[in-house]
Amino acid sequence: MNKLKIYALLTLFLTFIGFGCLQQEASANKTEKIDVKMIDKNNKILEVAILGGGCFWCTEAVFERIDGIKDVISGYAGGEILNPTYKQICTGKTGHAEVIKITFDPNEISYSRILQIFGDCHDSTTLNRQGADVGTQYRSTIMYLSEDQKAQAQSWKSKLSQKLEDPVVTEIVSAPVFYTAEEYHQDYYRKNPNQGYCSFVIRPKLKKLNLE
Repeated sequence: MNKLKIYALLTLFLTFIGFGCLQQEASANKTEKIDVKMIDKNNKILEVAILGGGCFWCTEAVFERIDGIKDVISGYAGGEILNPTYKQICTGKTGHAEVIKITFDPNEISYSRILQIFGDCHDSTTLNRQGADVGTQYRSTIMYLSEDQKAQAQSWKSKLSQKLEDPVVTEIVSAPVFYTAEEYHQDYYRKNPNQGYCSFVIRPKLKKLNLE
């Protein structure tokens, strides 16, 4: 086999390998949007909201105690890398926010009421910060799943801004891919009520909101 044929075969082989890698990369980066509505096992129509208000241990603990909320999952959203870990998130460099995915029954609680509680349970006027938790991962964010949610979020922000002295810095963005956080983050307060952060940060917040 002459050098020209060898070169042609090698080029064809490398092109095939490269195409395969591109295909794998495209597959790895494929994301699925969360639908604003879902049907539970009893054929009941539920809705979904994604919110971030600082440490997800706090917001999760709040919304798990609200009537009409069927499920709360802590996770990450809004960043640039796939399948981020908590260790990566903590650097504040991935672009993700700590958020919760809330599944609720719209016949029991409205999205507007959820936003009201969201405003009450965190400081919407501090940029990339909630108390001692500092970094972009702790930003105040509403990630809407429909145009109706977007409109309601904008209305909520406008009305709240009129009530507060400092400007509301909550971002309102279209919901990106949501990554469920590691298992030990789920139901964190419920599982670790006497842990330091839970005792000194979460419990006082729940008491202030008359949820404990």
